[in-house]
Amino acid sequence: MAAELTAPELIAKHRPTLDQALEAIRTRAYWSPHPEHPKAYGEHGSLDAAAGKAAFDALLGSRLDLGQPGTDDWVGAEVSPYGIELGVTYPHADLDVLLPAMKAGQRAWRDAGPEVRAVVCLEILKRISDRTHEFAHAVMHTSGQAFMMAFQAGGPHAQDRGLEAVAYAYAEQVRTPGTAEWTKPQGKRDPLVLTKEFTPVPRGIGLVIGCNTFPTWNGFPGLFASLATGNAVLVKPHPRAVLPLALTVRIAREVLAEAGFDANLVALAAERPGEGIAKALATRPEIRIIDYTGSTSFGDWLETNARQAQVYTEKAGVNTVVVHSTDDYKGMLSNLAFSLSLYSGQMCTTPQNLLIPRDGIHTDQGPKTFDEVTADLARAVDGLLGDDARANGLLGAIVNPDVKARLEAAAGLGEVALASREITNPEFPDAVVRTPVIVKLDGAKPDAEAAYMSECFGPVSFAVAVDSATDAVELLRRTVREKGAMTVGAYTTDGEVERAVQEVCLEEAAQLSFNLTGGVFVNQTAAFSDFHGSGGNPAANAALCDGAFVANRFRVVEMRRDAKGQA
Repeated sequence: MAAELTAPELIAKHRPTLDQALEAIRTRAYWSPHPEHPKAYGEHGSLDAAAGKAAFDALLGSRLDLGQPGTDDWVGAEVSPYGIELGVTYPHADLDVLLPAMKAGQRAWRDAGPEVRAVVCLEILKRISDRTHEFAHAVMHTSGQAFMMAFQAGGPHAQDRGLEAVAYAYAEQVRTPGTAEWTKPQGKRDPLVLTKEFTPVPRGIGLVIGCNTFPTWNGFPGLFASLATGNAVLVKPHPRAVLPLALTVRIAREVLAEAGFDANLVALAAERPGEGIAKALATRPEIRIIDYTGSTSFGDWLETNARQAQVYTEKAGVNTVVVHSTDDYKGMLSNLAFSLSLYSGQMCTTPQNLLIPRDGIHTDQGPKTFDEVTADLARAVDGLLGDDARANGLLGAIVNPDVKARLEAAAGLGEVALASREITNPEFPDAVVRTPVIVKLDGAKPDAEAAYMSECFGPVSFAVAVDSATDAVELLRRTVREKGAMTVGAYTTDGEVERAVQEVCLEEAAQLSFNLTGGVFVNQTAAFSDFHGSGGNPAANAALCDGAFVANRFRVVEMRRDAKGQA
């Protein structure tokens, strides 16, 4: 069948966007082609709010047939954290049939070259963007994010991260020219002349192991980095968050087929309840790249056992904020309160440990004791979440029972500065909604160390009393080195303390934010400008997104020919 989307058409349509993305990753300036506001959608083929909600509702109770080979069953048991049973079923694959089918189309995909692959990826992203409202509901009802966060983080921000990966992939592939003429002088003899061809070739099949909390935001970078570098991609979603990535796979397959490529270059691997196929998949010889977001234990297992694959992991860390001094006490408290509350702390970048000198801090409102700082922060969180409607819009829902159990156990770890309270969501009465808990710990006591030196994923934070700024810096260093951190924050007006914190983060490879008091928060990063993780500490072995994230997904194969006698 002839391609409905020709390469020249796709290049004309998407090359300007690719060029803008390449410029953005060079300058690190703000840029995004994907609107953040829901009202921006509804024209030029995109779904508006009503159409997106209707499209999501139509999926409930349906069978999502992707047309994949090797389907031997239909599976699905997703229940929204808001209490809705989705009832969507997905193809369960016989991998011995599906994986060979995925490899069959790689030759044509490889031979298409970096530019064509990039613009096909951009067409996939454009169609996903047109359905952002539909995706927002899918993300909301699998992750527990509140709608606005699901819309932005699961929609335009995720799409930005996917486009960013495509831009890096393209840049790395064209770094080496496609052809070159090599001439070596030989003095009085004729020179040696060779023509050389350099071709980026894929590693094989990439496996994306999705997460429950951010299925698209964390899934898109690896998916598009592998696809843009010529690899086929098998998407294995988290069993509780299949729908957003299944929709992604369906759109990718449609675009690939319309562009004249094999739709099986992208496929879905859904699993039966309790089947746990990730380990078996990850060690299959066909799988040559793995992208994973989740627990440290399984990430470590992948890095150790999936020896045939290039493995990219984002695992757990203990994110820390050093609170030494501030010239905007109110702004600091407001910023921290929002950071602790957003999506009930269910972000890999949410601060957990607040290191505060036990003798207090200096502020523009005068000196504040440790107890005053913690009490004022508790009041700031209470003020932010005092209105239940606003609280529901910020907190979302607790994603699974494990998070709820950790939250309830945290109160027994120390003195509670802010107790968690239950909030009712009138629209979704079965949703589990809880405000954050803040627990005070004495950093000098050995029995407190087990708490603050372990990740407590969810709406749990520890205000840790330390002896001095020096002790805070050293505890920060130890935490990042031993446990890792996706983010570090610091509040200080002292240049020496600032330099000490900065040096720790440079030495331990942790991303650092100083003195955030406005509308930018330590747990948020912007594609094309901010790096998510560093790949240099135990929290993650890769960064989203940099050259290292894409460069080893392909190799360059060289063909040399003697130029003598060539036409």
